[in-house]
Amino acid sequence: MATDIKDIAHAVEATAVMKLFPARPRLLALGEPTHGEDTLLDLRNELFRQLVEQEGYRTITIESDCMMGLVVDAYVTSGTGTLDEVMECGFSHGWGTSAANRELVRWMRAHNDGRPASEQVRFAGFDGPLEITHAASPRQALTALHGCLSVQVDADLLPCTADTLDRLLGPDDQWINPAAMMDPSQSVGQSAEAGQLRLLADDLVALLDAQTPHLITATSRDDWDRARLYGRTATGLLRYHYWMADTSPARMTRLCALRDLVMAHNLLAVAARGPALIHANNSHLQREKSTMQMWEGPVEWWSAGALVSAQLGEEYAFLATALGTIRHQEVGTPPPDTFEGLLYALPEDRYVIDAPRLATVLGDTRPAPRVSPWFGYAPLDPAHLADSDGIVFVKDVQQS
Repeated sequence: MATDIKDIAHAVEATAVMKLFPARPRLLALGEPTHGEDTLLDLRNELFRQLVEQEGYRTITIESDCMMGLVVDAYVTSGTGTLDEVMECGFSHGWGTSAANRELVRWMRAHNDGRPASEQVRFAGFDGPLEITHAASPRQALTALHGCLSVQVDADLLPCTADTLDRLLGPDDQWINPAAMMDPSQSVGQSAEAGQLRLLADDLVALLDAQTPHLITATSRDDWDRARLYGRTATGLLRYHYWMADTSPARMTRLCALRDLVMAHNLLAVAARGPALIHANNSHLQREKSTMQMWEGPVEWWSAGALVSAQLGEEYAFLATALGTIRHQEVGTPPPDTFEGLLYALPEDRYVIDAPRLATVLGDTRPAPRVSPWFGYAPLDPAHLADSDGIVFVKDVQQS
């Protein structure tokens, strides 16, 4: 069997990856089974450079705050700020400390220098300003949306003033209270003020949509896209905060689903700009339902990848990454009867495999699920092999 698998394993290069698909995907999703490992991010960077130079890709979007990502995009396209400032203020989840992420931003800026806008590469975060443990105040997105509209449309069309928004928002501390995740009574998401804000946010987004021809002509397509990002983020955050205050048994399922819904909406907006590489955890990009064991019990929901794939069809492609060892996290050599163990037996350090063909090679042979000794790494589920377009395998992850 190892010989059969070796015959369908190829170097992780853009040309080999593109041969997996009938046509160039508009969104090419590269998943990872763990976060924070520069070995995986270096591979991502190398693949992105090849996709830009050989396949016409122009955007990379990663699992980072979509609002903070605007800082990175401004730097790589126009040189706004410094590299140090961008790494500090342009990434969430601590991703700005990664040497590989720094190298990505440096390369994008160097690539864009002197090029016309139509040939430049772009950066985007596609996560919301939230995590499973907390969510940001909607202030930044909501006031930014109001500000965009207030300078371009008649004041009589605005559903409220900036002062009204400020009064209803109140102190940001009440929105970002970390106790709210474990105790719904600590959330302000179902307060009377929050209810009014949800209605106003909806009216502001409707006004933005209704004024689209004027706004694109008076400003630019980029400014309109940014305003739409503010609208998606404001309404998404207010919806998330509302359900954070929920006390029903479905609370965590809703919250997990809402986070991926925000991601999906941002990915569809990225897709509208042209071919893009997506990088995030496998669980956010896979086509099957995502699952997680939480303090309230198991939850399952449709991931951003599943939602986008359902709409884009073959224009969405997913490469799941599997790996052999992360020895600095006590993840050792995989057992030979596991999926990762079969791949680990091959001589190459990293390669990409056609997942449907691999499923055919395995036939009725079902590798045993791998059990990770470390919570931060999620092995692939062999039962869902055929739901991926390809598998990227990295034999050994070195300590960053």
